[in-house]
Amino acid sequence: MVKSYLRYEPAASFGVIVSVESNITYDSSGKHLLAPALEKLGIWHVRQGVCTKTLSPSLSSRAPSLAVTCVASSPSSLVASGYADGSIRIWDSDKGSCETTLNGHKGAVTALRYNKVGSLLASGSKDNDVILWDVVGETGLFRLRGHRDQITDLVFLDSGNKLVSSSKDKFLRVWDLETQHCMQIISGHHSEIWSIDVDPDERYLVTGSADLELRFYNVKHELMNGESMVNETGPETGNDGESATQNKWEVLKPFGEIQRQSKDRVATVRFSKSGNLLACQVAGKTVEIFRVLDEVESKRKAKRRLNRKKEKKSAKMGVEATENVEAKHGTEEAGNVLVVAVPDVFKLLQTIRASKKICSISFCPVTPKSSLASLALSLNNNLLEFYSIESGSSTKTLAIELQGHRSDVRSVTVSSDNTLLMSTSHNAVKIWNPSTGSCLRTIDSGYGLCGLIVPHNKYAMVGTKDGKIEIIDIGSGTLSEVVEAHGGSVRSIAIIPNGNGFVTGSADHDVKFWEYEIKQKPGQDSKCLTISNVRRMKMNDDVLVVAVSPDAKYVAVALLDCTVKILFKDSLKFFLSLYGHKLPVLCMDISSDGDLIVTGSADKNLRIWGLDFGDCHKSIFAHADSVMAVQFVRNTHYMFSVGKDRLVKYWDADKFELLLTLEGHHADVWCLAVSNRGDFVVTGSHDRSIRRWDRTEEPFFIEEEKEKRLEEIFEADIDNTFEDKHIPKEELPEEGAVALAGKRTLETLTATDSIIDALDVAEVELKRIAEHEDEKARGKVAEFQPNMIMLGLSPSDYVLRALSNISTNDLEQTLLALPFSDALKLLSYTKDWTSNPDKVELVCRIVTVLLQIHHSQLISTPSARPVLAVLKEIIYARVKECKDTLGFNLAAMDHLKQLMASRSDALFRDAKSKLLEIRSQQSKRLEARTETKTENRKKKKQKK
Repeated sequence: MVKSYLRYEPAASFGVIVSVESNITYDSSGKHLLAPALEKLGIWHVRQGVCTKTLSPSLSSRAPSLAVTCVASSPSSLVASGYADGSIRIWDSDKGSCETTLNGHKGAVTALRYNKVGSLLASGSKDNDVILWDVVGETGLFRLRGHRDQITDLVFLDSGNKLVSSSKDKFLRVWDLETQHCMQIISGHHSEIWSIDVDPDERYLVTGSADLELRFYNVKHELMNGESMVNETGPETGNDGESATQNKWEVLKPFGEIQRQSKDRVATVRFSKSGNLLACQVAGKTVEIFRVLDEVESKRKAKRRLNRKKEKKSAKMGVEATENVEAKHGTEEAGNVLVVAVPDVFKLLQTIRASKKICSISFCPVTPKSSLASLALSLNNNLLEFYSIESGSSTKTLAIELQGHRSDVRSVTVSSDNTLLMSTSHNAVKIWNPSTGSCLRTIDSGYGLCGLIVPHNKYAMVGTKDGKIEIIDIGSGTLSEVVEAHGGSVRSIAIIPNGNGFVTGSADHDVKFWEYEIKQKPGQDSKCLTISNVRRMKMNDDVLVVAVSPDAKYVAVALLDCTVKILFKDSLKFFLSLYGHKLPVLCMDISSDGDLIVTGSADKNLRIWGLDFGDCHKSIFAHADSVMAVQFVRNTHYMFSVGKDRLVKYWDADKFELLLTLEGHHADVWCLAVSNRGDFVVTGSHDRSIRRWDRTEEPFFIEEEKEKRLEEIFEADIDNTFEDKHIPKEELPEEGAVALAGKRTLETLTATDSIIDALDVAEVELKRIAEHEDEKARGKVAEFQPNMIMLGLSPSDYVLRALSNISTNDLEQTLLALPFSDALKLLSYTKDWTSNPDKVELVCRIVTVLLQIHHSQLISTPSARPVLAVLKEIIYARVKECKDTLGFNLAAMDHLKQLMASRSDALFRDAKSKLLEIRSQQSKRLEARTETKTENRKKKKQKK
């Protein structure tokens, strides 16, 4: 019989509040903050400080998890998240479901921005392209090419139907979305442009780079009649006809620049929702907040600046000259318009300093009554902070920090009954519930490198980098005692089975044996646990790992000299020496029956040894980098290993076979813990996440897994061969270019195959129907037996079903891969589908794409002409019918709107906005009631 194993699947991931690589943003209501946490997107309730929902792609051990690199929220409940592979997912934050997946970019998504209405989404990527997506139709409209480096930010100018993109190539590009071309290129920046934004009224566009100043541009607005273009300073007037026509096409005109306080490069510039504030976040610990003055204030400030200049000039010059200058200035002022400069509009209000480096900022769309604005910050130490910005200063209102460690998770330990999980980091120890992922306790501590939970789960021991052993009371969540244990860092700690103590190994060459003691502290009634050193053994080199055999007969000690010494525990006499690793052993474990010992090393190998004679059974090249932790599943010879290559691997130590490779972590995996029953595994990583992998009831076989791994390698190779690397890339024109939005993926290739299969099945079925009709005409009447594969559908409907199953975003790329012969067959079916009003749009898209792809061949193919002639007549008529129906419905709705407005004194409003208004009023009333209740309670208490 072929041996089967039970599969382990990713079950939960926790410990990450916000990841470093992505930005944060508020949702449209301002109540929730969207914070990407590696491959997930957490929705945090700001007032409660609780993660209410988590948006994550479907988990699978076979596919690597991709980190969220960018996120944007729309005016509705939709949220867009961009990923490291170039895909974009549209989520409904209310339902918590993925609405659609858009594939178009070949590199990580670096910028996402919705337009004001939320119907369009623009995305920029590391592949230097900008793609415009139709959110309603769930499809890509077109790709804009022209930038020579990664896109850093995007902004819509809705009033003029324009899009502005910034890039690391130091250029700004303004794209006209109607004509789909680049209409303006702005140079002048001396370094990469990292962020751009426009104020809500679309008057000023600001850019931030590594330069020491922020640059501002005036946004020109086209008049409704299209005769002229105006900006903030007034109508454009050119000296001659040539300059006037040149200026006519400029959407952005330089307005000026202001000096920044910090020398670090700009990371983000954002206007507040009301447009009264501008935040400039640098790649450091500060955010500079600028006040945006209105037109009256800015003109007043400009006038004061002008008067100051006059006073300075008059002080320098004589009395007679002063009179002449004043007269001259008076005539100038009367004839000229007062010029408002950038410093007159933007005034530095304050600087917010965070405790650590800031990764991203986001203004709350709802302005609070008590302050100017609310600002959320994500820091690079897995922390979210919220600030209330007031005219004088800013105050921190909330910090979300308890749900994760501030740095790497260095060790994880599961309790004997599998109900508690302890993790250590550079300054804290956290106790978790491994089944729910909720943090139960947080205890401040030293840099914990290793730990264990004492039997009965009341206490825990943590070995620190400075040589101390910390005793933690789990029940109260306090540090009970700190013992000066070693002269160097405590690298390893191992419990003595069926004993009353544990063993520690340290960098000071010592192996120490400890016993538990229950003592009463002076001045306290209750008794608490303490430890005492009973034995000590000096080694020749730094001790990296210690392990005790299950029968407590042997102690294994791994040293810095790449060897492992096996000693008798009772006498501490030498028994065996295991040598063979080329680099130091970083981890090891002994199986439950005491037969095998496995060692993992920095030389990337696992070695399986027999504990009876010390013979090496097998050396396995296990990981692509150092093996950091290894552990046997209890009562088996199966084992798990983790390494710096981000992988978790499941092995059979008897057959020396790799059973499973579990992908999920985004950085080096430091530690590993297997539950006593072997039903789950917990891993901790440099990405600050703790992941749980659960054993399922699904069996698998080694040979099948080997085949799957080979298929994955082959598929990865297919992805690389989509475009020939040796073909020279075409030079893009300076003014930019337009291309198709989608990209070829495995899904599109599969969809093409499904269409070809459907066409073949339909063709065979049509022949069978024709033969049956012939036989019927001859008098041979036999009942026609339809093909079971077609599910009772007609050939035409069967092909239509195959096409309808393809997502709208993949349709173009699917049809691109279709051969001409099959495209011709498909065109012959389209005339039947036009009779269905629901499918007219799909038919138009199919016909248009096929005509664009195969235009030259269709013209030269005589058999295609009758089909095209019929389609020309039918499609125009069907599209006109659809257009008329939509127009009639819109007119009817407009008429109903007018009727309802005439019957009521109140203005007609959208039902959804009215409902939201009613709900907000109700919530305000509830809040007011609760506040009055609390005040009354306080008063009663005071009276008492």
